[in-house]
Amino acid sequence: MPGKPRCDPGLLDREDLSVDVVAAAVRLLGCTVEADTPDGRVAVRLVEVEAYRGADDPASHSFRGRTARNAVMFGPAGHLYVYFVYGMHFCANVSCLDDGEPGGVLLRAGEVVSDLAVARARRPTARRDADLARGPARLASLLGLTRDRNGVDVTTAASPVRLRSGPPVPADRVRTGPRVGVAAARDVPWRFWIDGSPAVSAYRPGRVRPGAR
Repeated sequence: MPGKPRCDPGLLDREDLSVDVVAAAVRLLGCTVEADTPDGRVAVRLVEVEAYRGADDPASHSFRGRTARNAVMFGPAGHLYVYFVYGMHFCANVSCLDDGEPGGVLLRAGEVVSDLAVARARRPTARRDADLARGPARLASLLGLTRDRNGVDVTTAASPVRLRSGPPVPADRVRTGPRVGVAAARDVPWRFWIDGSPAVSAYRPGRVRPGAR
């Protein structure tokens, strides 16, 4: 039937993301995000992610309720939430939890597993291959995740951005620590990364405004 998504057994199941954000974040480590760009297909293996929940997580965009900007975070699971930050960069999350319950996982860093020549052409200022998708803004730039990709379903083969399942990362290689650059709930250890990957971004604590808790 026209418009029916093509079957692709390699894609991550939506059910894998319809869970609490912490479990979804750990599951996403080692998975591959693949995107169709004007320069060709680009894919990265996720090595660093951050979990953000809803009403009980003051660092989350959905903490104060649903808006036009954050609507994707309210479900269903398996969709990209792309937002503009600092007036400079795009960043991308994958929605989690059940439909109507807000949550997402920020895609923080990845290792390129597709044609390096294409990736280098898209990120010519990167000094090393490990820097091509090191950090959420670089990852989004490399994969072409801009506002027009907001809301796309990454669990269907017809999508311009797809999330491919990877084998679970051994528990002894998964590290956890505070999220990067957030002032609220700054000590919550919901950043997860694969130990030893050179693409993992540097930790920077968020600033707390004077008088704020």
